[in-house]
Amino acid sequence: MSIDNSIIDWREIDHILIDMDGTLLDKGFDDYFWEEMVPLEYAKKHDLPFEKAREELLSHYRQYLGELAWTDLDFWSRELGIDIPRLKEDASYLIGLDPTAIDFLQFLRGLKKSVSLVTNAHWKTIEIKLRKTNIDKHLDRIISAFDIGMPKENVLFWERLRHRIGFEKERTLFIDDNKDVLTTARDYGLRYILLKAQAGIKAPSQSTGDFKYITDFSGLME
Repeated sequence: MSIDNSIIDWREIDHILIDMDGTLLDKGFDDYFWEEMVPLEYAKKHDLPFEKAREELLSHYRQYLGELAWTDLDFWSRELGIDIPRLKEDASYLIGLDPTAIDFLQFLRGLKKSVSLVTNAHWKTIEIKLRKTNIDKHLDRIISAFDIGMPKENVLFWERLRHRIGFEKERTLFIDDNKDVLTTARDYGLRYILLKAQAGIKAPSQSTGDFKYITDFSGLME
């Protein structure tokens, strides 16, 4: 299902919870970093062909999918023997926003809505990306899964988040590019759920299943 302006009645929404990577930010940076840059460093460190290194790492990453370790830069630095925060800082010039993200955040500010960035990202990643994009000036707060103690894929995350910031399930909109996360939020009882179906400018639009979806934020501002 797509979304049109009639789906969102902004008078019915007080809180907007919005993901960072693949939603406000173009996920192309993260894909390139973890699938190209880190394997290249790993290949050099272990004197491996690039494709072999990449295959090993992609398999290793998948073991931690849906856990805090998945996005923990310090964990991966220890695990791989590579200074992941330094490498990410070196590549930060590649970080980019969805072209409609800032306009959307300003639109929400004009409506006087409470806007929270809710991400699984490690705080070292968040800080690098805030320095590059300055999106924090358009947000009321930033909540990392590391603040809550568990990732967004865990339903208890949402209960702890609700106690932390005080949103009402019936008057909250959540936007994310991860369908597993959206499923958990929906199971928790959030009324308004939107899939960001296109995680980056060069990314193909993912299958949407039974989620209402957007490819960018322009339709939400009409």
